[in-house]
Amino acid sequence: MPFGQGKHLYEVVEGWGKHFYSPFVEVAGIATNGYDRVCVLTRGVDPVLIFDSEGNFVKCWGRQYASWPHGICVGPDGFLYIADGDHTVRKLTDDGELIMTLGKRNERSDTGCIGKDYRTIKRAAGPFNFPTDVALDKEGNIYVSDGYANARVHKFSKEGELLLSWGEPGRKPGQFNVPHGIFVADELVYVADRENARIQVFERDGKFVREWDANRPCDVVVYEGNVIVGELGYNVGYGSYGWGPVTTRPKDDIKASRLSIFSSDGELLSRWGTDDYRAPGSFKAPHAVCADSKGSIYVGEVVISQAEKLGDVPGDCHALQKFMKLPQD
Repeated sequence: MPFGQGKHLYEVVEGWGKHFYSPFVEVAGIATNGYDRVCVLTRGVDPVLIFDSEGNFVKCWGRQYASWPHGICVGPDGFLYIADGDHTVRKLTDDGELIMTLGKRNERSDTGCIGKDYRTIKRAAGPFNFPTDVALDKEGNIYVSDGYANARVHKFSKEGELLLSWGEPGRKPGQFNVPHGIFVADELVYVADRENARIQVFERDGKFVREWDANRPCDVVVYEGNVIVGELGYNVGYGSYGWGPVTTRPKDDIKASRLSIFSSDGELLSRWGTDDYRAPGSFKAPHAVCADSKGSIYVGEVVISQAEKLGDVPGDCHALQKFMKLPQD
């Protein structure tokens, strides 16, 4: 059964990663390198799991580093960059050798936030207070969405010098409520502004360019000029600053989590996902998205976190799916 519409049709690669010794646990982040190896960031015993594109397990590492791993990318330099809940971003080799650390472990910047509750943020601050994701531009500059207890994007040089920061709590252009995912492509910075229910696009100096609606977007990646977004969706009692409480809106499709493909201007090109989140091609908590060189899309989910919050996620719910693009007729 194909998923999507128009020129963007995909099929699920059933059982991808099945050769690993245990099921995936809490896939918080996912990224591919230049050889189409897939780096899976989990909240399991070994946080970093590496597979080839066919799903064969290659290696794992990382238990000495991560405390609450949240986002990962592979830079143009081939190094891995990991945003962690201990208020750091680390640069590592694909064998797990630590090269550089941004931020100080377990030291939060002062935003006035209580825990990770973004609704209690009183002010924007410097790096970091529960950073959510990381991305690099072609020159090696590092961009971090500092999102759960801050409301900023920080830009660092490849040497780790803080160059600039932008953003503050709010709903206006250039403001954020949980900047949760970040990606850099074609001189632009794409931010999944989750609780404002939108994608925001900036120039690399932080100048606002445009925005469009999305359904509590968690992650964003650009492939061949199109913008792929994992949308967390809504559950009963949940809402956002962008769309308000679910109970105040008509019973339309905003409840289901889904994957959407947009043009760079925000035109919807393809979308799939239903409330039957255990079914192939649907989602409960899509938290991470990436694409490989062949256009295949990988989606990681944090289903255990959702189960802890809502108590309605069965143990057989998938935590990672690979979608292979179907050839055009």
